[in-house]
Amino acid sequence: MADEHVILEMRHITKEFPGVRALDDVTMVVRRGDIHSICGENGAGKSTLMKVLSGVHPHGTYDGEILFQGEEMRFNSIKSSESAGIVIIHQELALIPELSIMENIFLGSEIVRGGLIDWDEARTRSIDLLARVGLDVDPGTPIKNLGVGQQQLVEIAKALSKDVKLLILDEPTSALNEEDSANLLGLIRGLKARGITSIMISHKLNEIAAISDAVTVIRDGRTVETYDVVAGHVDEDRIIRAMVGRSLDNRYPDHEPNIGEVLMEVHDWTVESTTVQGRLLAKGSNFTVRRGEVVGFAGLMGAGRTELARSIFGHSYGRFVEGTLVLDGEEVVADSVSKAIHKGIAYVPEDRKTLGLNLLDTIKETIVSANLRAIVHNGLLDLDEETAVANKYRQNLRIKAPSVDMGVSTLSGGNQQKVVLAKWMYPDPKVLILDEPTRGIDVGAKYEIYKLIFELADQGKGVIVISSELPELLGICDRIYTICEGAITGEMLAADADQESLMRRMTTTSSTSTNDPAIPAAN
Repeated sequence: MADEHVILEMRHITKEFPGVRALDDVTMVVRRGDIHSICGENGAGKSTLMKVLSGVHPHGTYDGEILFQGEEMRFNSIKSSESAGIVIIHQELALIPELSIMENIFLGSEIVRGGLIDWDEARTRSIDLLARVGLDVDPGTPIKNLGVGQQQLVEIAKALSKDVKLLILDEPTSALNEEDSANLLGLIRGLKARGITSIMISHKLNEIAAISDAVTVIRDGRTVETYDVVAGHVDEDRIIRAMVGRSLDNRYPDHEPNIGEVLMEVHDWTVESTTVQGRLLAKGSNFTVRRGEVVGFAGLMGAGRTELARSIFGHSYGRFVEGTLVLDGEEVVADSVSKAIHKGIAYVPEDRKTLGLNLLDTIKETIVSANLRAIVHNGLLDLDEETAVANKYRQNLRIKAPSVDMGVSTLSGGNQQKVVLAKWMYPDPKVLILDEPTRGIDVGAKYEIYKLIFELADQGKGVIVISSELPELLGICDRIYTICEGAITGEMLAADADQESLMRRMTTTSSTSTNDPAIPAAN
């Protein structure tokens, strides 16, 4: 007899792809009305398991059983799982930017009267759905005019329109700022109060700790453990040990910096918006980066960190107004991406799928793409060298893939990020700008990337890290600049900073910078 308190059972789920067993006898039980979190390293199989549950991987392509509300289910499409009350919101939101909110909400489930779409009824229902998720926006607004946090709420409104009983959220806060993340977590709690069960995949252990009723940990495609928790009292260290198979006593690797002379100087850097006349994205910014130094940039969402970084990287954002860029004591002009690469500047974007990858390419094609001239001989691409280079980075960065001939679209988010890092390491830059390098990456993979950052610094390179996670900046940086409304408002040695002092400078438009604080230079 089925347990009425259990809404979902996944029994002995095994799923294979060519050369890879992604899931190996995974079993999981979810109670009705719970917020059930799934944790695991990138590539552990979390998203694959949810794709099996939601019909993305249809019945017959995997082994095992799915029981939903006591009945065995054999979903052959997303449509079939949604008709049963299971709705998945993927990490990459599935909204059409050019369509309105209400058009997106009812896309594929249009309200039809007499063979015609009833737009009045769609609007009425949309207003009600948006109110339920706390979004006060006209339903006729195009999706492209919404922020990422608002788009996430539209996705949940769309799920509610389908009489959802089990809501699956895959990394729902990975692209959100702290305020939007807090709002979304509050909404998930509100859905629980209405009797809706949620499964949440997340790498943010603090969010899991705050909201979860139960946690399942998956490692290498297998269930490690499932245990009940009390929201607000989750043992994060236990989750980490289960995820990575070892204890991480320190979330950040030990590192003794060897900081040398100034490598890069930026003076009076000013950039204007191309869409809003007179709006400055960077306002007379001045900063330096030394050899062997990890320099952090902290700021709230929209403060101008990414805009500053991309404008320095070949003037690839905004309209350049004025400013000077100095590398190795020599003023340089890098007004295109190719010139920036040639001068020794590399930029790893925050949006890896849109700006960092061509999802139609293989791993090896991606890794060599920023430095093709290095493997061209007599006008021809050396395919053997291409494979050798890609295999070297696959091994050094521990990219989980059976072959460098695999498409990057088949990789987990963390492994895609490693491929993007390899792509920009291959040109051997002097200065490497990393924009949100650990977004959407699990704690074990983060540790590996931190080690990689330190290795790059130890080679004498200058590393700039942009991050929305203040503990991360404090844990890996030697010096931190703060930005507010396009202006640099502060500069501190990481050893002298804390989250409160950084936040104070991130929320003020008056400069509290000191001029290049004393950093012991190499002899």
